[in-house]
Amino acid sequence: MNIILLGPPGAGKGTQASRLESERGMVQLSTGDMLRAAVKAGSPVGLQAKAVMEAGELVSDAIVSGIIGESLDALGDKGAIFDGYPRTAAQAESLDSLLAERGRSLDHVIELVVDEDALVARITGRFSCANCGANYHDSFNQPKVEGVCDVCGGTEFKRRPDDNEETVRTRMAEYRAKTAPILPIYEARGLVQRVDGMADIGEVTAAIAAILDGRG
Repeated sequence: MNIILLGPPGAGKGTQASRLESERGMVQLSTGDMLRAAVKAGSPVGLQAKAVMEAGELVSDAIVSGIIGESLDALGDKGAIFDGYPRTAAQAESLDSLLAERGRSLDHVIELVVDEDALVARITGRFSCANCGANYHDSFNQPKVEGVCDVCGGTEFKRRPDDNEETVRTRMAEYRAKTAPILPIYEARGLVQRVDGMADIGEVTAAIAAILDGRG
């Protein structure tokens, strides 16, 4: 089974992809990760990508397609979860060809739908223990004793510098701009299904499972 997982940063794509990997043996194919792996491995396409990146240029669709092709070839009979690709109509067409050449097809396009204001609150409220990394939240998950980590007893906490409202809203706008070109393509083919990304993590997992099992 091959699926595209859509959703803005903070929607929970990474968490759900990890669950699909552990529970169904699928493999998350993130363009950034694939590029870095291909460059590190020194594959022919990876060497092309390295030269382009070192020249400070953007990696072309042709190179990205080559890297995705290599990644698909390495999957064997495992299913793929595409994350961050495709982002344009041309890339969507290219993905169809890459899959067809390998006897695969796209089964589902699942979008984790979020409420922007609620997502801003979810992300900007995050903080973690500076010592052990335990995660907390201003509204949903405060330490049992104020200022003291439940796990290690540490008293220093930190926030990610990009977990601020302006950055989150910019990411949301970028996501909308990038997905706008491809959603109509897949909607016309009846492949798009949406899941409430603001629901409990377990509920989101169950909703995705229902779609993949033909119950959604």
